[in-house]
Amino acid sequence: MNEKAGVSKELNAKHAKILEGLLKLPENRECADCRSKAPRWASVNLGIFICMQCSGIHRSLGVHISKVRSTTLDTWLPEQVAFMQSMGNQKANSYWEAELPLNVDRSNMEKFIRAKYQEKKWSSPKATQPIHAVGEKSMITDKSAAGTRNGIPRKARKYSLEEEMFSKHMSQIGLAARPRTGSLDIAELMVSPTTDGLVNENTASVNNVGTEQDLFGLLYVSDVKQNRTLVPPSRWATFE
Repeated sequence: MNEKAGVSKELNAKHAKILEGLLKLPENRECADCRSKAPRWASVNLGIFICMQCSGIHRSLGVHISKVRSTTLDTWLPEQVAFMQSMGNQKANSYWEAELPLNVDRSNMEKFIRAKYQEKKWSSPKATQPIHAVGEKSMITDKSAAGTRNGIPRKARKYSLEEEMFSKHMSQIGLAARPRTGSLDIAELMVSPTTDGLVNENTASVNNVGTEQDLFGLLYVSDVKQNRTLVPPSRWATFE
């Protein structure tokens, strides 16, 4: 989402007044680079006011060095205005022109600006570069946000129809509460008067199979309880 869309007309008008006031300060009445009067452009991450000619050169440097905005035509973010208030041409040049010779040649402004900001030819070796990272956001570190994406909890996975039916069936016959060690005594779980013989006939064989075959026995007993005519599991055909 564009952050400028959240700046209302009232806030934008307030920013314009603040910037106009900054331009009236003695240190900001001249371009930070060529010293021409009445600059109307600015580098929002260098904190300087510049003229239209120098603003074009600043744009050619790339936004990683200088981000140019108009003080009257563009929409400004609150943090950008606050940084311009904390900087200004005089404070910024105290770093960028700390070792600038008095008789430096400014006839070729593109060469001068590139040497000043790109090569840092005259910057102070002791001071820290005063650049504001515009639009930088902090990462989420709250532990409560763990397992979320963009602050929105992940949706729980929904079971399919087959999974819901299987889960419901397993809960009815008590498979969920059954220990994984040892086989299940089917005769104790489900005994029907009309199928006692059939169940007892297959109980011994079911108790002897591994846990991976218990599921087939349970499904078989469930079908028998519903008075279905089925062939016992021991007689089912096997495939090699």
